[in-house]
Amino acid sequence: MRWASVITMMAAGLVVPEAAAAAQAPCVADPATVVARAPTIASTSAALPVELVAKLDTAAQESFKLAAAPGAIVGVRTPEGTWTAAYGHADPTTQTPMSTDMHMRIGSVTKTFTGTAILQLAQDGRLSLNDPIGKYYPGIPNGDRITLTQLANMTSGVASYYTEEFLARYFGDPATVFTPDELIAYGVAASPVFEPGGRFDYSNTNTVLLGKVIESVTGEPAAQALQRLIFAPLGLTATSLPDVSPAIPSPHAQGYTLQGVKTPGQPVDATDWNPSFGWTAGGMISNLADLLTYARALGTGQTLLSTRVQTERLQSFPSPAGYGFALGCVDGWVGHTGELPGFNTTLFYDTTTDTSVVVMVNSDISSGECPESPTLSDNPSDVPCSAPATRVFVGLSEALGHQFQPLPAR
Repeated sequence: MRWASVITMMAAGLVVPEAAAAAQAPCVADPATVVARAPTIASTSAALPVELVAKLDTAAQESFKLAAAPGAIVGVRTPEGTWTAAYGHADPTTQTPMSTDMHMRIGSVTKTFTGTAILQLAQDGRLSLNDPIGKYYPGIPNGDRITLTQLANMTSGVASYYTEEFLARYFGDPATVFTPDELIAYGVAASPVFEPGGRFDYSNTNTVLLGKVIESVTGEPAAQALQRLIFAPLGLTATSLPDVSPAIPSPHAQGYTLQGVKTPGQPVDATDWNPSFGWTAGGMISNLADLLTYARALGTGQTLLSTRVQTERLQSFPSPAGYGFALGCVDGWVGHTGELPGFNTTLFYDTTTDTSVVVMVNSDISSGECPESPTLSDNPSDVPCSAPATRVFVGLSEALGHQFQPLPAR
């Protein structure tokens, strides 16, 4: 299943030996300044300057033309103000236009919420990041040596549950409901991939296990714990972690995919495919307004984490880029991408300029020169391969003067 994100590929290529990393500049140059940076009133109450809006709009439209998605929602927030816009269609069959209040599935952006909750429980003394996963969940190979930190930074050696058996079952019936224990069992059957801490390997099983830790420590369902620890403090009223229901709150976009399709190049509507397979690794739903609020909180830690804990999180990346504690970083941009069949999201915070950028699209179909990823029949082959949200995000970052440069997609 092609759920590899820009963060996955980036980290796989940029985890470097400790000695080499020490000689390179950190991904976040000055964490102390980032965590102490006070928000401006204008950031949420004013519009961005007309000249910048025109530049951003042009960049978004030009990038969107090359993205294989019916519609897109974009948002940029700086100390000067906020700009949001919608392009294309939420439902191409009815020609319903996309609007900035649409709900969408946000995929692996969910991981940043799960990781943040684990850090909150650690700073409150309810767990240690050095605790072995075996303390909370039995039966994990090397579970007495795999720490919670290694689960969060994808160095545990626990395999992804995206095995051939899992994929055959899911694509055979996308309405299938999976329990977290079932997902973990698929991953355990293929584990260990390597010794704990041996290398980087992006695995959703890691973050599902962290969800089980949250439930064990709090005594609450993961959705309830995330509501109390993150959604409520930030006022995220449109953000949720569904249990087994495929329903998306209204208004929402219809999402399209080529994953698991029987006719090559013919997208199918995956809106109502059951998202239970994602859970605390990728099952959340949100909207643009909530994610713009969350992006800054994720980058600065404000309202969510102590200065000390957030500073350590911003220092957790292999230099000069890579994957830290449930968070990715490239050249000062911290955040994550997310993808579920039919939906693709990018959420990043620029630690150098106090700028948040969110892109949400109703497709997970890549475009460009993609030798591995399935594409549409009219695919533009003269541009680099990219997932749709990432393509638009890169265009916006260039217009902002600090271009995000992901490794080439496949």
